[in-house]
Amino acid sequence: MGSKESTQRRAQRVRRQIKKVAGERPRLSVHRTSKNIYVQVIDDAKGHTIAAASTLEKDLKGSLKTGADTAAAAAIGKLIAERASKAGVKEVVFDRGPYIYHGRVKALAEAAREGGLSF
Repeated sequence: MGSKESTQRRAQRVRRQIKKVAGERPRLSVHRTSKNIYVQVIDDAKGHTIAAASTLEKDLKGSLKTGADTAAAAAIGKLIAERASKAGVKEVVFDRGPYIYHGRVKALAEAAREGGLSF
């Protein structure tokens, strides 16, 4: 089994556990690369994205030194919390995907909690 397959299996395992406890709550899905971080609030029942944010957005790109550090992840966490609350979402289920809850993923989650999302 290659590394891509193990990453996909890990993500599927996490999402399977999330769907057991999610109920009707939307999912806060995180994707990170070596240079950027992306986050979406997804309603799996309808198959729609409710809110999204990334470090590639023009208004953030100028204020961030890089999109690949914990400060950028925290800024994205606050932004997604603001956009989700504007869309009427207060409770979500955190989907870390194949990534461990550490570093940028943890910074994003904590900033989203500070911004008003509960999970």
